[in-house]
Order: sequence, then structure tokens, then C-alpha cells
Amino acid sequence: MTVAIVGVGLIGGSLALALKEKGLVKKIIGVDNNELHLQTALERQLIHEGLPLDAAIKASDLIILAMPVDAMETLLPLVLDSASGKVVMDVGSIKEGILSAIKEHSNRGRFVATHPMWGTEYSGPEAAVGGAFTGKAVVICDKESSDEDAVEMIENLYQQLGMQIVYMNAIVHDVHVAYVSHISHITSFALANTVLEKEKEEDAIFELASGGFESTVRLAKSNPSMWVPIFMQNRENILDVLNEHISQLRKFKASLEKENYKYLQELIENANKIKRIIK
Repeated sequence: MTVAIVGVGLIGGSLALALKEKGLVKKIIGVDNNELHLQTALERQLIHEGLPLDAAIKASDLIILAMPVDAMETLLPLVLDSASGKVVMDVGSIKEGILSAIKEHSNRGRFVATHPMWGTEYSGPEAAVGGAFTGKAVVICDKESSDEDAVEMIENLYQQLGMQIVYMNAIVHDVHVAYVSHISHITSFALANTVLEKEKEEDAIFELASGGFESTVRLAKSNPSMWVPIFMQNRENILDVLNEHISQLRKFKASLEKENYKYLQELIENANKIKRIIK
């Protein structure tokens, strides 16, 4: 099978490595507007060659879209125009917008909407790593709107990568990722800004930051060109989550202002219940 990966950054590059490691592809074609990304992907042997989009679609059996979600919404209908008979999938973290954009497309059935639940704070093909997806979950959205053979191809691909498949409605998916992914990034960005604003001594941050702070603020290193479009497209869900998060922060603030340490302990004990879900 020949695969075209449109966007050879962290996710696209890591997926290319995984497909090659498992021997699932004969050839991987990279497509990227950033020539430096293509060159790096070739040097790291993530892809076999780089081609323009039209040529890559013609030469491939499967087209994987791994670019930022704002570009995806514009590009996907154009890809489907040229991909009759081929299978197209994405790996983006927002689904309702792109699925609405192709709802009436004549080739809608050839598209499978997926979201591998993996990522790091780094970006670009130089950040691609092997074995990234093994043991992780992947969401397939609105499978009933995709052709059966297309879904079977993608299910088989993810299963061979060692991933656990979860099926969701696109709208429900976007709500859930707002809670378990997007709010984590906003919180990390906000915490980093708080520390940078209040702690003017960079040496103190470097020398005194413990593992807890480092792990909490890690996501603040994430690429804004990827996350701003995500926040834009999932705006309403994220605002709901932010309102609840701000409400929780106010409870901690009030307990300290009023020296209500019994309530503070109750808040922390309630938060500890997350241990039942995340080990």
C-alpha cells in the first residue's frame, strides 16, 4: 500500500515511522507546504519522497491529513474531489467542523474521521518518534457515514499499530476533548504566563522548579499555530470547560481567603478521586 501523509510534523511523522516499523506500507509520500519539513522528513527517512498534493493523491491508496485543523477544513473537500475510490482519513483533534464541511460531498463515504489520542509539546518532523501509538486510544467518529470498506481499512491499520479503537459521535467527541485535552493546554499556558509575570528571575524558575511544576507547565511549550485553530474551532465547548475550571479555582481562592482549611481539605480529597480513573 502507498500512503500519502499531508503534513509531516509531529503526528504525521510519528505515524509514518509507525507504519514503516510495522511493515504496513510499501511507500510513504510526504506533502508539506514547508520545504524544510519535507527535507527533514526525507533526511530522517520518515518518508520515501516528497510530492505536490495532486501527484501524491494520484500515486496513493490512502491519504492521511495531518495538518492544523483550520487548514483541514479548507483542504479536505479539495482532497475528496480528487480521491474518488481512494480512502482519506485525518488525525485532527476537532471533528464537528470538518465533517460539516463535507456533509454533502459526493465522496463523503471515502473519508474516515479519526483522532489518535497521543501527542507531545514538541512539533515538526524532528519531533517524530517511533512506537508513539502502541497502547494508546484512537477515536473513530461517525463511522456510519463512511463506506464500510474504508472503515475496515482504517480499523485494521490502527489495530496493527496496537491501538484501542473507541467510537464516538463527532459532537460528543469535541465535548470530551475539551475536558480531557484542551483545558489542560489552556491551564498550562496560563500557569506559564503567571510564573513569567510574577517571577522575574529566570534563574530562580530554572533552579527551583520541581518535577510537579515542570510536568504541569510542559504543555505550555506547545506550538501556537496548532493550538489557536483548535481553540477557535472548539470555542463553545472550551468556554464551558473554562467557566467550570474558573469556578473551581474560585473555591480554592475563597477557602484560603476565609482560612477555611477544612473546606480546602475537602476540595483536595474530592480531587483525589481522579485516582480511581487515572492510575
